[in-house]
Amino acid sequence: MRELTYAQAIREAHAQLLAEDPRVFLIGQGVWNPWYAGTSLQDLDKEFGRDRIIDSPVSENATTGAAIGAAITGMRPIVFHPRMDFMLLAADPIINQAANWSYLFAGQVSVPVVIRAVINRRGEQGAQHSQALQALFAHVPGLKVVMPATPHDAKGLLIAAVRDGNPVLYIDDRWLYDLPGAVPDALYEVPIGSAALRRSGRDVTVVATSYMAAEAVKAVATLAQRGIDVELIDLRSIKPWDHNLVYSSVGKTGRLVIADAAWMSGGIAAEIAASVASEIFHALKAPIGRVCLPDVPAPTSALLEQAYYIGAEDIVSTVEKVLVSSSRS
Repeated sequence: MRELTYAQAIREAHAQLLAEDPRVFLIGQGVWNPWYAGTSLQDLDKEFGRDRIIDSPVSENATTGAAIGAAITGMRPIVFHPRMDFMLLAADPIINQAANWSYLFAGQVSVPVVIRAVINRRGEQGAQHSQALQALFAHVPGLKVVMPATPHDAKGLLIAAVRDGNPVLYIDDRWLYDLPGAVPDALYEVPIGSAALRRSGRDVTVVATSYMAAEAVKAVATLAQRGIDVELIDLRSIKPWDHNLVYSSVGKTGRLVIADAAWMSGGIAAEIAASVASEIFHALKAPIGRVCLPDVPAPTSALLEQAYYIGAEDIVSTVEKVLVSSSRS
């Protein structure tokens, strides 16, 4: 099987979906410009024409509303938001319209729209250009939210999202764009709501999302050298998320660390921790550990960014603290 980067896998998924289904089209800011999307949309306008690859004005609300309207009439649009921060300007059509439409009409009408939101980080971009807002949208009934962490899943989850028939937020992180991995040539789906068991282990369960799943792979290798056997779960889908796999793993290891590169308060890690504590508290041998961003806006200073952002070393230290805590209990 050949290798593609994460960004190339996203590009291939777009191209194959566009070729397969005439209802699919792409709309958003900068879709003709690699500065906005890297190689993830490269030359799609040349391959499929600019009537299906539509570079929109700078109006997130209008662009997203137009796509949702097209989805209601039977199209399969993908809306591209090159910065998740500015997708907040489209919160009204996403939350009030797309998420509720099927419910309001007793399931007789669906909204098969994919809203692709890109997380940008570091590079002294500051508080308004660096936000990871997945928990905000995962809070809303009627929306599905996926966050692929590998090239294989980046392609398979986008295909699954477009075919799903419901509004799906597809969130990718620019820090993953150069990550290589094996990707099949054919169209294939990664099931929404199904996590991936990346490594079996007996001492502690680590559940990670997006680029923190990639960082967790590094952390697991370091911990293995220290004699700590980690079971690693890449969540992949955060709404719905895979309760069964997480509960089964924690039931085996008795310890849980959750890594999500967003703010700690009210985040995905908090949701998983609360669910585990309420459903299988008896299985826990130690308090649950969370590896998240501090509850402050992203700094602009490069020096402060080094302290602000989290990575493999933070997972390692949190796992070790959880193990120490359980040995004392």
